[in-house]
Amino acid sequence: MIVGVPREIYPGERRVALVPGVIASLAKAGMEVVIEAGSGASAGYMDADYVAKGAKISAERTEVFRTADVIVQVLCYGANDRTGNEDVPLMRRDQVLIGFLRPLGSEQSVKEIAANGCARIFRWS
Repeated sequence: MIVGVPREIYPGERRVALVPGVIASLAKAGMEVVIEAGSGASAGYMDADYVAKGAKISAERTEVFRTADVIVQVLCYGANDRTGNEDVPLMRRDQVLIGFLRPLGSEQSVKEIAANGCARIFRWS
């Protein structure tokens, strides 16, 4: 299973969905991690930090979405009402999306994600 972490695109968002310290635990569970280049920079984590822990870096956001079985974001479309809809065409059938979503705040975004085949939507808080 591949876990993908795209760079946060909400204006001013400085968090990252996964820090380098969790990569070893995911690898031990049999998962690979692909991080979009620069994803952790605003939170103080350089790409080299992720690589040192076993993650792969992808220069392309589209590649992260294309290869990952699970996408982990801080602000998914629904919680990111400014730029989050840019990710909808990148999602694929049976991909799992984990992140803040606000499903009751944006029914339309949930419908768009589901229509794109991202059948399982989770929300963490």
